[in-house]
Amino acid sequence: MKFTLSTTIEDVLFKGRVRVNEMKLNDFLTRELGGRGVVDTNRDVLLKEFFKNPNKYIRDKGALKEIQITDAYARMKRAVKGEVIFDEDIRKLYKNGFNNLLGWSEAAANVKKSVHKLTKHSLDSALQEARNRMTTIEAMKMEGLYESVYNASWHHVVEIPDGDKRKKTGTGMEAKEGKPIHSWTYKKAGNTLEKNDGVRKSGEAPPRLMVLTSDKGWPYTLNVLRGAGNDFFINCEVDRVWQIIKDDLTEWFSNFDLTLNSSPLPRVLIGTPGIGKSMAAGSYLLYQLLHCDVEKLQVVVHCFGETMYVFDKTIKAVTKYVGNKTSKSVLDGLRQRGMKGYIIYDVAKKGTPPDTGFAPSTGWGMIVVSSPKVTNYDEWEKQTKASRIIMNCPARWM
Repeated sequence: MKFTLSTTIEDVLFKGRVRVNEMKLNDFLTRELGGRGVVDTNRDVLLKEFFKNPNKYIRDKGALKEIQITDAYARMKRAVKGEVIFDEDIRKLYKNGFNNLLGWSEAAANVKKSVHKLTKHSLDSALQEARNRMTTIEAMKMEGLYESVYNASWHHVVEIPDGDKRKKTGTGMEAKEGKPIHSWTYKKAGNTLEKNDGVRKSGEAPPRLMVLTSDKGWPYTLNVLRGAGNDFFINCEVDRVWQIIKDDLTEWFSNFDLTLNSSPLPRVLIGTPGIGKSMAAGSYLLYQLLHCDVEKLQVVVHCFGETMYVFDKTIKAVTKYVGNKTSKSVLDGLRQRGMKGYIIYDVAKKGTPPDTGFAPSTGWGMIVVSSPKVTNYDEWEKQTKASRIIMNCPARWM
């Protein structure tokens, strides 16, 4: 069995094997000792009760002595004793809130001293194995991608009014550099949009299209489109998604006590294919999250099924990992180092929904991006009590 930081303490100690202390006494005597000492009144007696007081259940001293000198008896007695010890320590650790190897790594010294030596040795060995696996996880450094995404350039297309210039271009449109004033205003109440008449009144040509360009591409284009395209278009709906997430983060940052406010509200972004939820909204969220205060948010993760891009804001680097278990181990490791982050999980074309425990339990936010196909997100949504964002088709003025 391979251990990760998310492996439960119970799985470490019992390694998935069949528990013997719940075996019936008569079953053991029949299977291991040919039925020697079997008594009908003992048919419901468990082995763990038998080993506490063997004389109570097998009154024939001669038969009991013959049983006790066998290798099967000694082997089973050791196994039952070990399981009783493990069960006792598991209850103790779970009661104190430690249920996996990550929790064990963070447990105080007095907590570790409270368990039996056998338990401590087993958990320490498994923890070391999990850490060793993390250092050997195959990772791909994405050179230059962090700077390219962080410093993505803005362009916009404006409508040319009637006149000679419009006739000269023949298109009625003109491309300009820079970020324009939005032709919409976001209203926090109801998460809605309103037309910004001030743009047209200012005399400036209203923007018809906004474009954000990363010279080395985006995780979405590198993974899903296999490197095709460095640009994506931003409309009011794309920006509305970010404004909602921004409000979630602002509320979380205002009360940063992880015991009272452990993580920002989990979200599910749902949109029909082609509306821009993955390429545009997902990439725009990544861009904006990278520009959040690094003191409050150190990591941004963009996932596509089992492929994960980790943007470490503290060292300005991107690392690519592949595999669900690998991704969870990496995330647990970041959490163990005290880093806080946000995960954009795109279910992607293969329809790979996230595990309910994919994100670290505290200090991390997460949004799942999906088509309306319910099986892509429903279980995660129920378990995490996530709130939905429905991506709409914007009106022309937007």
